[in-house]
Amino acid sequence: MDVLPLYVDPDRPQLDVDKSPLTMTQRGKLPPTEPNAQVEPDPHAVLGRYRYQVTENQRVSFGTYFNGFAASYWRMWTVVTSVTLNVRVTGADASVLVYRSMPNGRAQRVDSAIVEGASGDFSFDLSLSPFGDGGWYWFDIVAGPDGATLEEASWVAEVPADRAEPGTLSIGITTMNRPDFCAKLLAQIGGDADVHSVLDEVIVAEQGTQKVVDDPGFAAAQEALGDKLRIIEQGNMGGSGGYARAQFETLEAGRSTYMMCMDDDVVCEPESIVRAVTFGDLCRKPTIVGGHMFSLYAKSRLHSFGEIINPYRFWWHSPPTVETDWDFAERNLRSSRWLHRRIDVDFNGWFMCLIPTQVLREVGLSLPVFIKWDDSEFGVRARSHGYPTVTLPGAAVWHVPWTDKNDALDWQSYFHQRNRTIAALLHSPYEHGGRVVRESFNHQIKHLFSMQYSTAELRHLALEDVLAGPERLHGELLTKLPELRALRQQYDDARTQAQPDYFPSVERKKPPKRGQDPTLPKNRFGQLVSAATSAVRQARPVRELAQRHPEARLAAMDAKWWMIAQFDSVVVSMPDGTSSAWYKRDQDEFKSLLARTIEIHQRLHREWPQLAQRYRDSLADITSPEAWAKTFEANAAERQDG
Repeated sequence: MDVLPLYVDPDRPQLDVDKSPLTMTQRGKLPPTEPNAQVEPDPHAVLGRYRYQVTENQRVSFGTYFNGFAASYWRMWTVVTSVTLNVRVTGADASVLVYRSMPNGRAQRVDSAIVEGASGDFSFDLSLSPFGDGGWYWFDIVAGPDGATLEEASWVAEVPADRAEPGTLSIGITTMNRPDFCAKLLAQIGGDADVHSVLDEVIVAEQGTQKVVDDPGFAAAQEALGDKLRIIEQGNMGGSGGYARAQFETLEAGRSTYMMCMDDDVVCEPESIVRAVTFGDLCRKPTIVGGHMFSLYAKSRLHSFGEIINPYRFWWHSPPTVETDWDFAERNLRSSRWLHRRIDVDFNGWFMCLIPTQVLREVGLSLPVFIKWDDSEFGVRARSHGYPTVTLPGAAVWHVPWTDKNDALDWQSYFHQRNRTIAALLHSPYEHGGRVVRESFNHQIKHLFSMQYSTAELRHLALEDVLAGPERLHGELLTKLPELRALRQQYDDARTQAQPDYFPSVERKKPPKRGQDPTLPKNRFGQLVSAATSAVRQARPVRELAQRHPEARLAAMDAKWWMIAQFDSVVVSMPDGTSSAWYKRDQDEFKSLLARTIEIHQRLHREWPQLAQRYRDSLADITSPEAWAKTFEANAAERQDG
């Protein structure tokens, strides 16, 4: 039931649902007998991978995420100029209705056919010429009095002779102590015959201590993939080291047209792999083809629909026309205007990303940065060589959403800070990196006001390592993470506890001013007042009682810097809900870290032009297969000696 809205849509479209007398939420509360009630897909109507039953006189649309045809993307990026929709339907008097959409989501009826007799096979030839800025094709089925069954449907195209031979791919999966997830993913990939037809090899970079080969589900994965599965054990080099290994091995084998990066903790729609390869085969030039990300916990919710990088801030975000966290169970494709406009991107996350081997040979492998920014930097680097990235609708995985993680505060904050700065040094068009240095300083002050001293210290270390230059990146792949974890544990804000009553009870010497709960969310004015008073508070001694008892408890969703900074000590929940930490204000620590913050950022701004040139001069070398080969060899020798 959770994924059905991505495939079939029995509901009527409502483009301007917010302007409608009945919103989607209100329609969902109406009894099914009401004419305006929301209609949900029937799971019992699914008869197989390709077959769907439509009850008598019912109308069902296949204008959905996985079954619609994203015509504007094929029109923009590929050699395809027209597409043929083939539909086979059984059921007397059933109708097949074909539609197209405009970039603003308005639908137009294109063609139709009626089943005469017991069954019908229909072909509709459809031009892609009017889809310059956006638009989809799809079809609906209206059953007759005896019902109807969609037996099969496909979108096919005539292509030039030199494009007729399909490319093949190797899939690279980096895994780290997720054996159950990884084993299930391997079985999903291996269990699809269409994927096998284009698959050369699945390369698993095993970097953990809990091995995928020891999981009970691995036997099924091994049987499904056979000799197309290869496990390579290496030290923990993060995602960049794992994906670089798969990229390197793919180039060494010399047989695949593409290498696909895929996370180990995803649920895959195998058809997406075939679609990405097909799209890549037909692109006008070698093109990186990415998939979208749906939430693993709310499977109809689209979490990522492509990313761009603001060159002045050098920060990634969704394009301005994208609606984030879009729930297709509430508003499907035909009811969503923004989904019909073509979305162009700068990069695609490596949770699912198809990279032509030609691109790898020319621009190099992953940047040796462990995690964070390896995928985005690669997209920008490839674009600078003339190779675009396309995030393709209809190709996707289900993944844990970023909003459920705490990677901006824990040990990963080091890699966020260091790798964003390195990416900006490599690719920012501005002499001093635009806003990068200023934003880094501002974030550092917020962490200091929030008593997140461990995060501030890791970010300092990140910038110091940036200033040291690119020469150490390969050598630190295996050593940096243990160093960061050991350093964090010296700070109270990094010591989390799972037991809710582990910390002392909340106590305050004075009651809240005017009885107002200081932990409640604040409006814009309240935020500004908190920010101003918090700056003054840093110069005052820590309240004595706050050293023994927290002054409040804050939920993770409320733990913004201006909320935390009101207190001298506070217990803060972690975003995943599993633990909490006790933040304590320390005047001496604050002063020391503030002084270092000022000095480091002044130096970074001053040295930026020369530092950027150093990184750019070394980029080709540190991302080359030869440099990565030395790293892999050194790691193998170290593991053997150990």
